[in-house]
Amino acid sequence: MKKKRKKLITVAIDSPAAAGAGTQAKLIAKHYNLFYLDTGKIYRYIGKLNLDNPKKFKHSLIKKKIKNLKIKYLKSNKLLTDDVAVSASIIAKDNRIRKIVYNFQKKCAYSPPIKYSGSILDGRDITSVIMKNAMFKFFITASVKIRAKRRFKEYKNLNKKITYNEVLKSLKTRDYSDKQRKYGPLLKTKDSILINTTKLSKTTCFKKIKQIMDRKIKA
Repeated sequence: MKKKRKKLITVAIDSPAAAGAGTQAKLIAKHYNLFYLDTGKIYRYIGKLNLDNPKKFKHSLIKKKIKNLKIKYLKSNKLLTDDVAVSASIIAKDNRIRKIVYNFQKKCAYSPPIKYSGSILDGRDITSVIMKNAMFKFFITASVKIRAKRRFKEYKNLNKKITYNEVLKSLKTRDYSDKQRKYGPLLKTKDSILINTTKLSKTTCFKKIKQIMDRKIKA
């Protein structure tokens, strides 16, 4: 007889690029033993496939790639370039691709590996589309200049040749694209808790989120 799982802890996070959502998601995942999926990396993965071989970029190929996708593929530094980020933002507008990715995300969200106590996903349409019934829903943001400084620092650490102004311009372009796209646009749902990280350290932000979560989990 299959053992029934305890109620899963499900956490959904939406945010614009470089707002600190990924950092917080990893801290939350580690603390509460949750399966973590950075959904933006999936689109970056597909975006890179398009850049590498645009002539073979077809929906049938994407469907096959996502079906056999392993989380380790999403950890490559090759997905962190600005070109891949822009390509991912464009790819994310394609509803046929979104539907392919949607099924993969739903499985990760509601059927995580048995060793985990639940799941946490972050992206652009997690609270509004993928995990509408999540136990916790957060919208993490920060000023675009602060986000550009953070992303620029990341690129410098990776020895990427790019200027701060180029990063700032790219983020503004991505923000517009993410918010204006027809399918799964970035938005704050009414039931999402707003967390502004502009003036918060990583630790302070995590403690704030943990306090909110503990209050409900231990109730």
